[in-house]
Amino acid sequence: MNCINCENCKLDAKTYFCIAQNDFVIKEESLADAVTEKVRAGWKKGVKEYEIHRRKARKEVEV
Repeated sequence: MNCINCENCKLDAKTYFCIAQNDFVIKEESLADAVTEKVRAGWKKGVKEYEIHRRKARKEVEV
């Protein structure tokens, strides 16, 4: 394969089209970044803002 310096591979993209290979290329190192764990952060019981929000939500449901 002779690179024709189209610089598609230098773009900050997960996939690109390589003219020299005449095919789409997927960068492997970017696939590792795509897999992340879901983190549940935010509302916690006992936090003042959570309790105020919970009470307002319950009032709306009861009405």
